[in-house]
Amino acid sequence: MGGEALACFLSLGLPPNLPQRWVTDFLKGLHQLARKFEVQLAGGDTSSARDITADIIVTGQIPAGKAVLRSGARPGDRIFVTGELGGSAAVLKQLYFGKKVKPSSSSRHFYPTPRLEVGRWLGQRHKATAMIDLSDGLSVDLAHICEESMVAAIVNSASVPIAPEADLNLALHGGEDYELLFTARRSAKIPARIAGVKITEIGEIKKLKPSTPQIRLMHPSGKLQPLKPLGWQHFAQPSRRP
Repeated sequence: MGGEALACFLSLGLPPNLPQRWVTDFLKGLHQLARKFEVQLAGGDTSSARDITADIIVTGQIPAGKAVLRSGARPGDRIFVTGELGGSAAVLKQLYFGKKVKPSSSSRHFYPTPRLEVGRWLGQRHKATAMIDLSDGLSVDLAHICEESMVAAIVNSASVPIAPEADLNLALHGGEDYELLFTARRSAKIPARIAGVKITEIGEIKKLKPSTPQIRLMHPSGKLQPLKPLGWQHFAQPSRRP
């Protein structure tokens, strides 16, 4: 939303027989990320639980009326994403099929990096008309913007930036990359990189028509097909992933 993170609160539910080493490593990772973005661990709670449960809340601030919401996209706006998509889902797929994957600091799955600086840049310069982080998948999160803004969208399949070892399907529906999806007016000048992060234009916002699917995918041939939201939907029937 273009704001500044201030503090986080952590509630942990831990099995009684969990090794202390796990807890120490977990907190070490949390503190490293918090220090990087100058966010204080301001409190929380610890309790016994059958399975490991971590609930993290981050508070932030932004001047009144300056937050970039999901509801500001308008027909004619261009659609952009940061970074590359599908990287986290690709690793998860490898783990799901039993492949051993060594954690890497560059992995969006093991070390997701919030794009706070990009969000602030877009918000402070009034470049983004709507914005959301890609936690549930491009198809689902773009649907959120379209629903809140009451618009439609076309995504150019050839323009979607796909992470190494991923494919278009994972880039569209995988989620958990925590990149940013945003829209901007056609006249807005959006640089190729913001705060060192690659920015890619992937489509356009259209007028919503009752007879047309809300989101469509355009193939290199020019053929259009409905793009159904197949990423993570919090209240949908549970399914096996990926």
